[in-house]
Amino acid sequence: MPTNYYRSSSSSITRIRRSILSMKQDSAAHSIDNYTHQFTSQEHELEAFQKEVTQRFHKLSLVESHELLSVSWISKILDVFLCCQEQFRVVLTNNKSYLSKQPMEKSIFDYFERSVKGLDICNAIRDGIDEMRQWQKQLEIVLYVLGNQSALGESQFRRAKRVLDNLENKIVDEKESSSNLAQRNRSIDQKDLKNQGHRCSKQSRSLSWPASRQLLAMGNNIVVPKGNDIIATNGLVSAIYTMTRVLHFVMWALVVAITCKDHGLQSHFNNTLKNFAWWVPMNSLEERILQEYKKRDKSNSCGLLKEIHMIESFACFMNRFIDSVQFPLTKEHKEEAKKRFEELKIVYESLKNGLDPLERQVRSVFHQIILCRIEGLNSNTRRHN
Repeated sequence: MPTNYYRSSSSSITRIRRSILSMKQDSAAHSIDNYTHQFTSQEHELEAFQKEVTQRFHKLSLVESHELLSVSWISKILDVFLCCQEQFRVVLTNNKSYLSKQPMEKSIFDYFERSVKGLDICNAIRDGIDEMRQWQKQLEIVLYVLGNQSALGESQFRRAKRVLDNLENKIVDEKESSSNLAQRNRSIDQKDLKNQGHRCSKQSRSLSWPASRQLLAMGNNIVVPKGNDIIATNGLVSAIYTMTRVLHFVMWALVVAITCKDHGLQSHFNNTLKNFAWWVPMNSLEERILQEYKKRDKSNSCGLLKEIHMIESFACFMNRFIDSVQFPLTKEHKEEAKKRFEELKIVYESLKNGLDPLERQVRSVFHQIILCRIEGLNSNTRRHN
């Protein structure tokens, strides 16, 4: 399958090259030779970028079902974005002369405008990570209470159940507060970007940015580049389109995993040009995430993150277990409780070891988006002046 991806990318760029060269046949021979040399170098750069995106999403799509939407997998998504973003930034840097010309100027401006909405989503995800740190502390209490397997009695189970009930209520409340905030809050203006960190520190840590609303706005009117525009820009608009789709998909995955899943899933990847090789693994991942959504209880969770689902599952088990068993526990019930306890330890360790690195990655995504935007806008401004 990967071979098909790469053939599609190469053949697409080759067709573009032939079209451009056919339009230049009336030029002097030495001019054609110089142009061909220049374009071949640019062609290899653009082809490398498309291959990079395809390879990384293909590898990402090979995830096993039990790892999909886990903290560790979300971390891999962010790694993919950071690598693609860096290569995209290099492409723009090496082709600054095109940025102030149409249709490149409009395409790159649209991308930067969408990326601003990504900054809002990054803020929402960091708020969500802060919330999960609080959940981690609650899990630590449960593990402490149930840690002595040889002396488990009814009082320990009931104390653990109270903590879990409190934790489950917080998760449900988080979903409701996220939904309400998404309806009330307005998008920030560009002039407010420099003040957003200060405002964040003063606001409630309950996902205060309307992530789903920003995601929907980001996905509106993403237009597949026209053939004439591809030729006019030597294929550069295709790179912008690809990075726009990468940005949109990564932000979509973050929103449905960590913040407000019901609203986030309203954003779909339509109008994608299927000739792009990366579309196949990206579309496969979207379908798998949507299938996972259909399996879950839609009313009781603030996100599709695997760890959130496992916390809810353990809380449900505790309610059923305490109401149905007699104390002291039989050997069979002890084994069942021990198995569930080990599963909860896995969730706790995942949050304990994964949340801090995940937050650092989200912060890196935030800074890389800003860096790329500033460099692009500064370059364009200098050419106009």
